[in-house]
Amino acid sequence: MSALIEPADLTHETELVWLEDITDLDYVRQSLDRVSSRRRQPPYHRDGRLVGYAILGSTAKASRASGTHLRRVFWLAPHDRDQQPAGLYATAAPSEAVDPRTLQPGVKGYKTERSEGGPASDAMREMGITLPKA
Repeated sequence: MSALIEPADLTHETELVWLEDITDLDYVRQSLDRVSSRRRQPPYHRDGRLVGYAILGSTAKASRASGTHLRRVFWLAPHDRDQQPAGLYATAAPSEAVDPRTLQPGVKGYKTERSEGGPASDAMREMGITLPKA
């Protein structure tokens, strides 16, 4: 969960790589994954799709026990708002979700009115979808 990510977990991040345009995404889910590389695109084994990931700098040391690095990945599930605008997360966001515009290397990011289902995104308006008023 996003709430469990500590600032110390992100100290070696040098760059965030986005695999798709995040302009119209109200939120992305973020998690810390153990992976074998500091830089390459990490493998993805969840339902849904990988949206982005962090690259670690040369000062990031692998775990002595596993030889892996703890890296942040950004992803979306098939039932998230970008695929089902009127679905489960029409007026809320998953606990590990953050507004992608608040993310930077070494910065955890946070939820915003938009990520929580506030004013509809431009993409939703273009599709003719309006959110119910709370």
